[in-house]
Amino acid sequence: MNHVNLIGKMGTAPTFAKTEEGKLVARFLLSTSEFYCDSKGTTKTRNNNHRISAWGRWVPIIEEYGIEGTRLAIEGKLINRFYQSNGKPACITEVEVNDLIIM
Repeated sequence: MNHVNLIGKMGTAPTFAKTEEGKLVARFLLSTSEFYCDSKGTTKTRNNNHRISAWGRWVPIIEEYGIEGTRLAIEGKLINRFYQSNGKPACITEVEVNDLIIM
């Protein structure tokens, strides 16, 4: 099962693109935080940035409300995109949005 749930803040302003087929996509980073205790019992914070892609009905919503710092809850799936960079194969893993809540 490929299922991802994230709650965090938009770490970057969204960028918008159109595919060769004419589909619109919004891409941005979502920053999440997790808390844990180190070996001495001190609470620590670990911040993570996740690449997010939103398609279809989510693009106009992100266009209107998506600014850096906006809190979001995202449900989606992991996607790998393969491409060529300077003649060498490269890969990006991102979360593709299935559902989104602006908090």
